[in-house]
Amino acid sequence: MNEKNEMNTEPSLLDLLGLKESWEEFYQYKTSLVCSKREKKELEKFILSGSYLDVCEKIKNGKGLSFPKKSVISKLSSNKKRIVYTYPPEENTVLKLLTWIVLRYFDYLFSDGLFSFRPQKTAKLAIRRLQSEKELFKFHAYKLDVSNYFNSVPVDRMTEKLEECVKPKDARLFNFLKGMLENPYVYENGKIKEEQKGIMAGTPIASFFANLYLRDLDLLYDQRIEENPEKRIIYSRYSDDIIIFCKNREVLEKEAQNIKKYLSEAGLKVNPEKEEFFTPDEGWVFLGFSYRKGVIDIASVTLKKLKAKMRRKMRALIRWGRRNGLEPERSAKAFIRVFNRKLLESPKDNELSWAYWFFPVINTTKSLEIIDHYAQQCIRTILTGKNNKSRYNARYNELKNLGYRSLVHEYYSLEQKS
Repeated sequence: MNEKNEMNTEPSLLDLLGLKESWEEFYQYKTSLVCSKREKKELEKFILSGSYLDVCEKIKNGKGLSFPKKSVISKLSSNKKRIVYTYPPEENTVLKLLTWIVLRYFDYLFSDGLFSFRPQKTAKLAIRRLQSEKELFKFHAYKLDVSNYFNSVPVDRMTEKLEECVKPKDARLFNFLKGMLENPYVYENGKIKEEQKGIMAGTPIASFFANLYLRDLDLLYDQRIEENPEKRIIYSRYSDDIIIFCKNREVLEKEAQNIKKYLSEAGLKVNPEKEEFFTPDEGWVFLGFSYRKGVIDIASVTLKKLKAKMRRKMRALIRWGRRNGLEPERSAKAFIRVFNRKLLESPKDNELSWAYWFFPVINTTKSLEIIDHYAQQCIRTILTGKNNKSRYNARYNELKNLGYRSLVHEYYSLEQKS
């Protein structure tokens, strides 16, 4: 028996991908979350048809996956672009199951301060944990975002992390993940190209890579237990977003430099547009939330981006309607459908709606009221073609009949159910 076949006989998490029991458990998990009927039906069909078997056979034989497709898409709520990678549907679905398994099996590796893509860890817990810290209102805060994190991680250093943490437990899994990362080829506009693609934003397994790559930084702050209260540091990370707290501003600034040095040595850069210091009186902003004196709301920058997206969509739909000679009601319905999906439903398989992300955490409806008012203005402008007081000729009941749903109403409805 040759060395390759011997490797394939070793037990591995990869073996679970071909088991129907694994898929049934994964299905129960996925459908217990915010999941559309279409997504449920597609996943059920995929499992019942055994569409995963051919992919599992390729992996078992060491053939690896197809080349991922590279796409450039607009970032949510902005005009900025980002690069994402996607595998063919069957392979992508198998990767989702693998990611689900891997994140659970290797969860013991991660710090208590890491909240991204982990079982029983959510943005809500990240904010609640910070909120529960005693005397946090006396602390200064520093927040940063790693620029283009997923696609800028050096592959050679990522494989070193995998070799350290994954290979001793599962050599076959290590070889499979290493092969994915080191394969330089992608499809772009129907052609095969060679490029550095980091840990491939958009692919399911990228979430595990993102957690693992900065693991040592997380653990460093786990081990920082200072006797001097003035030097006590509180640390939290969600993927590429990091926030730290300290009572002493000078100590905090020193720690900020230490983190930036660590990231630089790891081949990463801080996004200067999202780097910010906060005084105790200002409160702090993290993961799209703002916190000040016990009030948790949606951050003003998040609110501004959403309003800008609504404004752009409104103008685009007005132009679309006029160009095609459509009734304004049709354009208004399209606007409502887009934002109901984004705000209250599950817009895409790899995205979370606002209701899922923000509603369980915020304790005020101030920002929701602003969004409701702005959305109604946009819909009325589409219906009337007017951007002044005349738009109020479109009554609220007319908006509701077209499918409009108030965020404030949905927030209180969800609160009553929970």
